[in-house]
Amino acid sequence: MRVGLFVTCLVDLMRPSIGSAAVKLLEAAGCQVLVPRTQTCCGQPGYNSGDRRSARALAAKVLVEFEGCDYVVVPSGSCGGMIKTHYPDLFQGEAVMLDRIRRLGSRTYELTDFLVNVARLERVPGRFEGTVTYHDACSGLRELGVKGQPRALLAGVPGLRLKEMDECAQCCGFGGTFAVKFGEVSAAIADRKCAQIQASGADAVVAGDLGCLLSIEGRLRRLGDRETKVLHVAEVLAGEAS
Repeated sequence: MRVGLFVTCLVDLMRPSIGSAAVKLLEAAGCQVLVPRTQTCCGQPGYNSGDRRSARALAAKVLVEFEGCDYVVVPSGSCGGMIKTHYPDLFQGEAVMLDRIRRLGSRTYELTDFLVNVARLERVPGRFEGTVTYHDACSGLRELGVKGQPRALLAGVPGLRLKEMDECAQCCGFGGTFAVKFGEVSAAIADRKCAQIQASGADAVVAGDLGCLLSIEGRLRRLGDRETKVLHVAEVLAGEAS
């Protein structure tokens, strides 16, 4: 099957190793992976800030870039949720475009959801020696129903032990532009999340959204924690965690 990988702008700019890990996992599942070179942003920052014009333009761009793929896979519940859940809102009243957008959304999956429920990957290529705790990112959990999928895949990683933290489904405080507009509130939420991570005693915290990971890692380091690793689930599954 032809799978288009929507890399996300954060992954491209901040941690491209996640994109490489996603390709490795998709190929391990027998997929032909396409990565359109012209892809940029899904439009979520503009959409969340009320700039519907720019969000719509980016959504139309994503449609052109990925419409020929059998599936679109995203290593981010946030961006995946934008494409699948919010794109239709941008094309209300435009019957032809709305139908195309909805069909694209029906073929769009968060990475671990795709690997478990579509590709049915039976064996992951990675290995990880140590304990991890998993943070459920808000959009992946609440918009796409991503919960058991990453845990099922992590259970198949040799050497890895999962230790659930308390309040694993609570927000990390990032929320995209929320962290910019409400910095003090964001920091307080992040502090609570970091306390739960540290209380779990895990060697690493793992999540499926880089935005959450950057927020968590930044706060952990500011609090003086230099030991806890902060990893994307794709990196762990692919054996690219360091």
